[in-house]
Amino acid sequence: MATDLTTPVPSRLDVAPIQRRTVRLLVLTQIIGGIGVTIGISVGALLAARVAGTALAGVAQSAGVVGAALLAVPVTRIMAARGRRPGLVTAYLVGAVGGVLVVVATVVDLVPLLFVGMLLFGGGTAANLQARYTAVDLAEPARRGRQLSLVVWATTIGAVAAPNFAALADATTRGWGLPALAGPFAFSAVAFVLAAVVLAVLLRPDPLLTARRLAAAETPADPVAAPGGTARRRAGMVAAWRTVRGRPAARLGIAAVAVGHLVMVAVMSMTPVRLGESHSDADVLRVVGIVLSLHIAGMYALSPLVGWLTDRLGRRPVILGGVALLLAACAVAGTAGHHTPLLSVGLALLGLGWSGTMVAGSTLLSESVPTADRPGVQGLSDLVMGLAGAGAAAASGFVMRGVGYPTLTLLAAIAVVPLVALALRPAPVEAPDELRRPSEDLPDKEE
Repeated sequence: MATDLTTPVPSRLDVAPIQRRTVRLLVLTQIIGGIGVTIGISVGALLAARVAGTALAGVAQSAGVVGAALLAVPVTRIMAARGRRPGLVTAYLVGAVGGVLVVVATVVDLVPLLFVGMLLFGGGTAANLQARYTAVDLAEPARRGRQLSLVVWATTIGAVAAPNFAALADATTRGWGLPALAGPFAFSAVAFVLAAVVLAVLLRPDPLLTARRLAAAETPADPVAAPGGTARRRAGMVAAWRTVRGRPAARLGIAAVAVGHLVMVAVMSMTPVRLGESHSDADVLRVVGIVLSLHIAGMYALSPLVGWLTDRLGRRPVILGGVALLLAACAVAGTAGHHTPLLSVGLALLGLGWSGTMVAGSTLLSESVPTADRPGVQGLSDLVMGLAGAGAAAASGFVMRGVGYPTLTLLAAIAVVPLVALALRPAPVEAPDELRRPSEDLPDKEE
């Protein structure tokens, strides 16, 4: 049986069916993995409060975010050396181990083990995030935004289905003798293992390795191409930063992803607290569920439309559109007072703005660096994004307590200003991989 390294070099016509199969497979595993991730998010804070106490619940919940950010580094190193498949499989399996450790920590009531488990549970999120980049390895330049956004959209299905799975998992595993709220993490671990098995068996040929062989065949004189049909691989965050530093489009892509995520997390994480100020304990969970559902719908449900606009209008215009929506969201949420319907509109706009910066920024980043350098640069992007989100989540609580929700939204809006300046800066003519409009593209030298 041929392996990824012995398969004949494909032509552009051969790549199309490989790409269609890859995207379908990624959509499937995003649904499975998304269920696992969202189950953990939905009950993580409640479980942490029971095991570690309310004071440490937020820290335990943030551990998963930090874990996803930190795991992006080794996962992308694996991808740079061996391809997308082993990297994604490893990330999901690490997430599964984390889920098991959370269950064990709950059973034995061991707080340090809970933190370790939550940290490793972030592997599932890391895999979900890296899957969006896998979707563009073999995508045609004019369709990259749509292909990436379709994989992002698939997360919606998992996010919608997860609360029902969480309740079912908790009820089922209580009958097995597990403590309350531990069962959902066991189900998450099973979901991660299932996603890993599907990818390990079916993600063949590996899209990144195929893209490298194609790039080497089409541009044999390219300095990033190595003998034998594969591109020389540069891994590590230092090498990734060096690659990004000399490419303004790549810097804009990372900034769009990170700033959009920072603003979204800062405002979203304190919205349940804001709602708790005006609703009784009996009503607040129901209201929070409705508001956050609208927010998640804004993040994911329209991502295919955002991807189409990214390909149709260009990357920078959609980034700027996302920024405008983020600013509108901060304005609406910050001035809503205790008017829940208006606050819901603000959170929906917040999700849409995040989608714009995430989809367009990720697409721009991927096409702005050589094929050989993509895994490391994409890992750097996810690391920066994750740390920005974790920092925003931690800081927002202090801001909320000190100066209130309206000021928090104002500070979030101010954080967007540098991104506006960066996006409005004229695109340098020496960056042929950056697309303003698909019709203006120059030949993609890397693929």
